Amino acid sequence: MKTKRRVYLAAIFGSLLATLFVGQSVLDKTTSAEGRSVVMAPKFEVDPLWPKPLPNHWYIGMTIGVTVDAQDHVWIVHRPDTVSSNEAALDQKTGACCSKAPPVLEFDQAGNLLRHWGGPGQGYEWPESNHGITIDYKGNVWIGGNGANDAQVLKFTQDGKFLAQFGHAGKTGGSNNTENFGRVAKIFVDPKANEAYISDGYLNKRVAVIDADTGKFKRYWGAYGNKPDDTNLGRYNPDAPPAQQFRNPVHCAELSVDGFLYVCDRTNDRIQVFLPEGKFVKEQFIARRSLSDGSVWDIAFSKDPQQKYIYLADGRNQKVYVIQRDTLEILTSFGDGGRQPGQFYGVHSITTDSKGNIYTAETYEGRRLQKFVYKGLAPVTKQDQGTVWPGAAGSK
Repeated sequence: MKTKRRVYLAAIFGSLLATLFVGQSVLDKTTSAEGRSVVMAPKFEVDPLWPKPLPNHWYIGMTIGVTVDAQDHVWIVHRPDTVSSNEAALDQKTGACCSKAPPVLEFDQAGNLLRHWGGPGQGYEWPESNHGITIDYKGNVWIGGNGANDAQVLKFTQDGKFLAQFGHAGKTGGSNNTENFGRVAKIFVDPKANEAYISDGYLNKRVAVIDADTGKFKRYWGAYGNKPDDTNLGRYNPDAPPAQQFRNPVHCAELSVDGFLYVCDRTNDRIQVFLPEGKFVKEQFIARRSLSDGSVWDIAFSKDPQQKYIYLADGRNQKVYVIQRDTLEILTSFGDGGRQPGQFYGVHSITTDSKGNIYTAETYEGRRLQKFVYKGLAPVTKQDQGTVWPGAAGSK
């Protein structure tokens, strides 16, 4: 009897051990699987009340550039004359509303308008079609232009005082010219070397690097570090071998803290990465089957010390991608086509402030500035988040 009882107890004990072993094994595997599947990425929510309404019955045109200065003030440049015929008629003072805002506008963190200036003046050639705005490490304001005759970049103080012009309107000499530019999209100024990287651009097919004080050309290159070739490549074909030159426009050139230059080859649907001297490192295609005006419009880096993430504005697909910078892997995206806050129509330019917030500017009929508030890191649960409305469940 005792023997049978011992056998019975031993069997129960063995069964319990086996159950515990299996349960722990399943738990370990589940934990391991969960560990592999959880991807963290920055989370954002649109601020639908930012910025505050403009004074003086002002409205804005195509908003073609956005940047943040050392005080976390947000600057835009827009095109006051790119409005509908009805709005143009309103500007003729046939009633109380409305008026065109000056091209350059500065906002504080609360969304209040602080300064406004811009347009033609003495001593410089204002672009036919301004494009891109950058505040450099000295606090200077740089503006490019992509009009038919725009071959210059301009530099001003933050009060709008003219400082310098590099290049001359109407004197474009092609992608191998070292005196002028060819419809510049954007400027980035490297504080370490005091060099300005010119996304050059809508006519030329290159990145050009100049001394930020004198404007002297230092170097330039095309796709893959090749010598630029202005031959018309025709329409982009996603099934063709990668183009060995940039397609117009070369839309951004941003230098990371660890010395890699990320170039927006917009209508080729790709980011190309270089060393500062122009040596090609790698490339990544984004939404590769995007046609027409392409997917890679502008980029900004996250504000952690390592700049772990890239935020990429895609004005063709109306979204912002969150990309792992070291691998160039898309982690998630937010935004959707539409007119409501958090949606886009022609999201063109993007920047970040010191708190990690994102600001976007929209061209075409979008014509606005939006703020997306950084909410910290969160697990990625959706590849495409859509409109990131405040407090929306499942937005990440």
